[in-house]
Amino acid sequence: MGRVIAAGVALGLCAVLFGSPPAVADSGGLDLAVTLDDRPITNATVVVDPAKPLELTVTASNSGGTAIKVRSVRVSGVALALTFFAYDTTAPFEVPAHSRVTRTFVLDMADLSGQAIGLLPSTVELLDAQRGTLGEATTVADIRGSFWSVYGAFGLAMLVLTVLAWLTALLALARHRLPANRWRRGLRFLPAGFGTGLVAVVSLSVLRLVPPEPAIEIPVVLGAAVIAFLLGYLTPHPAPGPAGDETVRLPDSTKEFNR
Repeated sequence: MGRVIAAGVALGLCAVLFGSPPAVADSGGLDLAVTLDDRPITNATVVVDPAKPLELTVTASNSGGTAIKVRSVRVSGVALALTFFAYDTTAPFEVPAHSRVTRTFVLDMADLSGQAIGLLPSTVELLDAQRGTLGEATTVADIRGSFWSVYGAFGLAMLVLTVLAWLTALLALARHRLPANRWRRGLRFLPAGFGTGLVAVVSLSVLRLVPPEPAIEIPVVLGAAVIAFLLGYLTPHPAPGPAGDETVRLPDSTKEFNR
């Protein structure tokens, strides 16, 4: 059971530390100005209600010397380096050199209710025919989805695994079954620390307090892991078990009394 818990928490950790960034087109680029329901998304938190269609207006500026062909627009949300929602709309258009083009899209986000909830860093991208990114604009979306969405279920699963990881480590401590080596004892508590950090990041997001951006999620997860490791490292040396008992046998002294 302990290995299964550690593996589950490790998967979440790998997503945070080794998530791949989106591909960016090598040739040319576009500067984007994006509004959502006539509200600029830059440096703002935009409310996304899945029950209502969204009007997305994208203004693409091409400062290069060649025209750039856009194939589609993508709206996506990422947390812990995992993409929890992505909507692609095919709408080919061309942005001439040293020109600006504005396009408006109406997005049906009804499925978003079952995909995410809370604050999520989100991106609007223009893609070329090879799915490379020509330009993007980022924001934080306040998604009014369901608690039982994919993101909510992910947080709940991490909570269950974290509680099991702590119970496993603390039960081993109570039964004096932790390794005698301090470093190994610290590693025994490490998965519980990682899980605590992941649960904290998701909880702050779902409660609409802090979005799970890399500058926040990585220090929180690693900080919780370090604290848990130190707790394990500083636990008392386990009492020797039956296999480690050393029984000292004193020789029987037999005294004979002669009458």
